[in-house]
Amino acid sequence: MIFEMTTQVRVSNLKEGQKWYETLLNRKPDFIPHEGFAEWELLPGCWLQVAEGTPADGSGPLRFGVSNIEAERDRLVKMLKVPSFDIHSRPEVPVKWGTFTDPWGNQLGFFEYMNKNEEQERVNKILGTLA
Repeated sequence: MIFEMTTQVRVSNLKEGQKWYETLLNRKPDFIPHEGFAEWELLPGCWLQVAEGTPADGSGPLRFGVSNIEAERDRLVKMLKVPSFDIHSRPEVPVKWGTFTDPWGNQLGFFEYMNKNEEQERVNKILGTLA
């Protein structure tokens, strides 16, 4: 049984990388186990590690679910100077999505559920409030 998950992105300068990801995630890391490493628990048992090192070519994208993809894109363009990115959708896909990169070349992105009832069901399940 898999009960937790961790994914890692690498940055060439952890001080700059940690600051960038703090802005992206709107908070400080939850855990800094040692020099060159910072971790955020994004959801219970779901961790993002930012480690000092050489970014892996061709990895990703790692996409984060958000309630308003346009507002998040605008925030990143303003606060992190991320180039504006296209938001895509297809009739057979229940979400719209967009992809961008961090300053180290790691591919990231956001997605937003088109059906807000489905989005709320997902949030309730994560929070344990589904009957």
